[in-house]
Amino acid sequence: MPKDSFVKATSFYVDFDRKTGPDKLSTHYCPGCGHGNIHKLIAEAIDDFGIQDRTIFVWPVGCSVFGYYYYKCGNVQVAHGRAPAVASAIRRAHTDAIVLVYQGDGDLGAIGGNEIVHAANRGENITVFFINNAIYGMTGGQMAPTTLIGMKTTTTPYGRTAANEGSPIRIAELLAALEGPVYLERVALTDAKHMNRARNAVRKAIQTQIQGKGFSLVEALAPCPTGWKINPVESRGWIHSELEPHFKLGVLRDKTDQIEARPLEAARFVGTGLDLHLDIADDTGQKARRGTLADAGYADPRIKIAGFGGQGILLLGVALAECGMQAGYKVSWLPSYGPEMRGGTANCHVRISEAEIGSPLVAQSDVLIAMNRPSLEKFEQNMRPGALLFYDSSLILVSPQRSDTRIIKIPATEMADAIGSTRVANMVMMGAYIQKTGILDLESVIGAMPSYIKARKTIPLNQQALRKGASFVSENAL
Repeated sequence: MPKDSFVKATSFYVDFDRKTGPDKLSTHYCPGCGHGNIHKLIAEAIDDFGIQDRTIFVWPVGCSVFGYYYYKCGNVQVAHGRAPAVASAIRRAHTDAIVLVYQGDGDLGAIGGNEIVHAANRGENITVFFINNAIYGMTGGQMAPTTLIGMKTTTTPYGRTAANEGSPIRIAELLAALEGPVYLERVALTDAKHMNRARNAVRKAIQTQIQGKGFSLVEALAPCPTGWKINPVESRGWIHSELEPHFKLGVLRDKTDQIEARPLEAARFVGTGLDLHLDIADDTGQKARRGTLADAGYADPRIKIAGFGGQGILLLGVALAECGMQAGYKVSWLPSYGPEMRGGTANCHVRISEAEIGSPLVAQSDVLIAMNRPSLEKFEQNMRPGALLFYDSSLILVSPQRSDTRIIKIPATEMADAIGSTRVANMVMMGAYIQKTGILDLESVIGAMPSYIKARKTIPLNQQALRKGASFVSENAL
């Protein structure tokens, strides 16, 4: 209604308290940006459909990464390009939810291109709002999959060419070639006439999901004056003069009158017998207990563990965190998902604390467990004075440089080889750390191994490695 047009939608927060900085009333978007326009259209639709309590947004990486600042609904922020996959899972698990996916052209068309194609092809009952401004806005104006031929960006300073970078991808037309989508429309966020069409498209897309008919997507040609380096007024005209000839406006698919509602039953996982099938050990037995600290300074450790991918670095972190949790500590485990495949480097951060943990990040460590030379050289400098440094002297043939840390040399790989497998060098290190500090009771950690080592047949070898590491520290009075 006209009288309501200047009233903030109730699905918006009154004040944007989640937003950083002193200004809690305006958004983080640039002047003239189109995100605010379509945010408003979506919020009004949520209010009018009465679905605020059922709505879950899935936010991308990009300019709209902070969408959860503004909507008083469910909000999930996901990794780059993964919004359709996460939204699919949420929708299937919460059959009453209205799941709205919000993505830009880089997130949806490039990194997440595979995700959106398969979600659309499956006909997931989700609604996607695809913001197309033909550029990577947040990260400095690089070329996006939708960048026009001849358009200059920071990565195409002489202009995009079909011969070198390929032609701009028409996402909506690509999805229209699939059987799964029910409703696809492209709109423009420009003048009043086009905003009204966008408003109707937003509502129809959401209504398609409410009625249980399947996948819907609205592609919005949106202004990005900052990225395009023109003023906000010019950016509206630029959409029609430059973008629209390539990205034709209109409905590309509408099967809403042909599709019957498809009630979705919540997916339920039945794991009976799965443990035997996957050789997963029974973890309902003994739990790890606290030990007696050898030194008061070993309490509340901030641990960094690093080495080659394939050395069980992340598993070692999980094992310490799991045992710490069983022993009643507050714990956190933060893995580094970089190139932790075989031959790459991997690291994780572990905290074991008596108090609540504010951040899982370990910037300066009390304990460093280094399993290869690059890890020692990279992380040694970030240790606190007096910290414990465990390093695998089988693989690291240089000496640590710091003189203000306590150094424990463990020939972990050599010891692991001696008992039958290089792969248990991580457990040798774990045994050495526990024996040195006493933060956990070693025998209970060994007994609790089925809770953190899932393959039954490897448990005896891993238990042996734990004992070897602990014995090495004791026998050598380290």
